[in-house]
Amino acid sequence: MKKLLLYIVSALFLTVSCTDMDLSPKNMVTDDDLLSNQAGMSIYMATLYSKMPWEDFKYMAQWGITYNGWLASLGIAGTGDALDRDGVCTSFTGESTPYWTGAFELLRNANHLLGTLPDYRGNYAEVAYNEFLGQAYFVRAYVFYQMARRFGGIPLVTREIDYPSESDSLEVPRSSEKDTWDQILSDFDKASELLPETPTFSGTANKYAALAFKAEAMLYAGSVAKYNETVPGRLTGLGAKTGVRVIGFASDEWQACSNKYFSEAYKAAREVMKSGKYSLYKKYWAANDAEAQYKNMVAMWKDLTSPEDIMVRQYEYPTLTHGLDAYCSPFIFRAPLCSGSCPTLDFIEMFDGFDRYSDGYTIRVTDGNSNSDGNYLLYDSPMDLFANAEPRLRAYVIFPGDVFKSKTIEIRGGIYTGSAPVKPLLNDYSYAAASTKYQNLDIYTGANGTAKTLYLSPNSGTNQETVTVNGVKMNAAGANGPFYDNGEGNLTGLYLRKYLDEDLAAEDIGEGKSSQPFILMRYADVLLAAAESGVELSIAGVSSPVEGDDMLKVATTAINDIRERAGAVLLTSSLSADNDSRDIVRKERRKELAFEHKTKWDLRRWRVLDENNRNGFWGEQRDASKYSSGVNFRFKGLYPFYSSETGKYFFDESYQWVSMKTFSYNVVDYYFGIPGGEVSKSSYIDQQPNR
Repeated sequence: MKKLLLYIVSALFLTVSCTDMDLSPKNMVTDDDLLSNQAGMSIYMATLYSKMPWEDFKYMAQWGITYNGWLASLGIAGTGDALDRDGVCTSFTGESTPYWTGAFELLRNANHLLGTLPDYRGNYAEVAYNEFLGQAYFVRAYVFYQMARRFGGIPLVTREIDYPSESDSLEVPRSSEKDTWDQILSDFDKASELLPETPTFSGTANKYAALAFKAEAMLYAGSVAKYNETVPGRLTGLGAKTGVRVIGFASDEWQACSNKYFSEAYKAAREVMKSGKYSLYKKYWAANDAEAQYKNMVAMWKDLTSPEDIMVRQYEYPTLTHGLDAYCSPFIFRAPLCSGSCPTLDFIEMFDGFDRYSDGYTIRVTDGNSNSDGNYLLYDSPMDLFANAEPRLRAYVIFPGDVFKSKTIEIRGGIYTGSAPVKPLLNDYSYAAASTKYQNLDIYTGANGTAKTLYLSPNSGTNQETVTVNGVKMNAAGANGPFYDNGEGNLTGLYLRKYLDEDLAAEDIGEGKSSQPFILMRYADVLLAAAESGVELSIAGVSSPVEGDDMLKVATTAINDIRERAGAVLLTSSLSADNDSRDIVRKERRKELAFEHKTKWDLRRWRVLDENNRNGFWGEQRDASKYSSGVNFRFKGLYPFYSSETGKYFFDESYQWVSMKTFSYNVVDYYFGIPGGEVSKSSYIDQQPNR
């Protein structure tokens, strides 16, 4: 399909008429050329899929769907998974390129196929004919879905129209949010009914891809219908131009809609599960072997034979590539950039294998009652802190002192030359004191008569501070930082590992040189959809939509299957019909699907980003005051320091102190604003009621 794209002309879908000639111009491609034969259909499919609004390596949340992988990073959209140094690291409150015009252009092409292919029905066997229609329904459903989770109710263009139209106005008003999700449901159902198990063209959807994305979309719809009710004042409203409920659901319909959509999500997920076509990737997995479990999850991201993959975006060097390795590899591999996704302490606190303070989630770094109390715990190597960490976490995150591309990744916040025991470096670790930086401390500056006992480095250049230990000169910040004046080094004490290509030679890292695939939909996502929708339906008191299913048993088994593969602690009792069990599923989803462009949407649909609901931000109840204040919130790093007096390492938990990223989120941000130009030029398109 990638090669076929090279032959596509810009006027691919225009049918041409000419008043003075009987023949179409020779440089134009007509419906007869494309829709009458399988070779032409391969070009049509390639063009449809080349413009699909996938969120993969070529997607950046702040910029939107631009098909441009410049500075591409993962997990930096205010989800807390990771931080980046650049302005692209920001809350997901909108996109600089709204997904609007491009959506209607793709919808026109899908609708053209739906409307015109029946004219050529006799040219195809029934199976092929149905498949091509199914592809059009799948494309339309997915485009509507991408728009709906951004804007709520949208113009449901289900016929071919020109966009932009000659009147410079799209003469289709926004439908209600309910009608929008109902249309998405209908289109995914038609797609799954028509598509075969094995598609004709590689890279296109099959029956189970349609079902899996249906499950994901219906989870979003069910969550919005239910959790809009938890937002102060109810998150709903009518369009000023049409009086249509363009966001949210009416008070007498939200509960029935929520139950309906969660039921549809459950049914779709269970159909995929019962097919037996997919399974969790365990090619290198072994029970009770953390090393094998870690290596198994590292391998799964590149293995195109994986039985877990349902929909994959493939790349191929040198014709179709991306730049993840160039932008997100550790500092020592910069080519020319690096460090684009630095996981946070808050993120790794979700995972098993660490000693905790009494709050149940904060990782213990001192022998006291909190990270500001007692003395630091000392380790021979930074890796010792992670000795019992969940293997899945190690597959997602490069720990300080771990090996990547045959190199030990040296990460160091600084060197402390004072005596032991070592007391906490800061007096106050609260959110209110988050702006306190190590480089401002008297023990670093030597101010106020204090001896200098802390050594840091502003950057990686000639002014790296050094300390001589046992006759050996050590750089204060090590090889990768953090460097407090250089955001291109490590930011949080941790690096991304997930999706980086460990087999790519260091000298081959560069912009536009990466070719590992991006998994758009996988079986673990389906298991999580079944678990979440099953628990939600159980809470609502709804019977299983799949005859014979015990939904809570299905949910429990799904979570334990994922945890077993991950090397995590298994559930010892069944999930229940309550919010505690719901949160167990949410937390598992956050862990398993991290850095896959899923979390930012989950946080939005759960409505846990605004200050009134942020205790559920991590899929568990945490004290939000520790990382937020009102609409604002920040995230922490886990920084290893070397104690020259003891020859050991200790860790400090501190708000990220290089770029000082602060995020914010208001209730209004759960729906993006409609592009202003579309509203101003149209008699039908409404702006959001709350803008």
